[in-house]
Amino acid sequence: MNRVVHPIEEESFRRLRARLDTSHFPPLTRAVVERVIHSAADLEYARDLVLDEGELAKAHAALHAGAAVVVDVEMVAAGITRRETVCRLKEAKAGPGLTRSAQAVRLAYAEVGPGAVWVIGCAPTALEELLTLDASPALVIGLPVGFVGAAESKAALRASGLPAVSNVSEKGGSAVAAAALNALLYHPTSSADAQSEEKQ
Repeated sequence: MNRVVHPIEEESFRRLRARLDTSHFPPLTRAVVERVIHSAADLEYARDLVLDEGELAKAHAALHAGAAVVVDVEMVAAGITRRETVCRLKEAKAGPGLTRSAQAVRLAYAEVGPGAVWVIGCAPTALEELLTLDASPALVIGLPVGFVGAAESKAALRASGLPAVSNVSEKGGSAVAAAALNALLYHPTSSADAQSEEKQ
């Protein structure tokens, strides 16, 4: 089912593309970059994001085949409009050497197992904990924000070899992480529909 795009969103993307040429990006990369920029009104994400078209294509297929989506906080879940998500932060308790966010990752993995798409937009410790598990994710959208551990955790994600969307700097957050996931959910599954989407 095609998504109905509000005129304000259409105009916002028109203005974005007038200020930044995204036409050289492959389709899914372009979708993620544009939607992240749109969510933050920050053109620097075009240079800051690190992502791979082949990995995005596999994640896109997994999502549209029903892969589970796990988020680190409810704020990320609130921004994901087309899929139910798993978030276990409310049930999690901090322990020795383990933050609530890290414990929530353990609880979520015990529930969903391998093959999920993980969307982390708040807590670097959630991303760090995920990297200790044998989670075999379809994709990790790792965009936590902050001055302590955020850039380092994203660097560790890139070094892990897992399929990922990350960024180099300390910025990030729930809105941009949800936007990256939404870009994959919104992107059509057929090439004809994708061409139509890119013209909007």
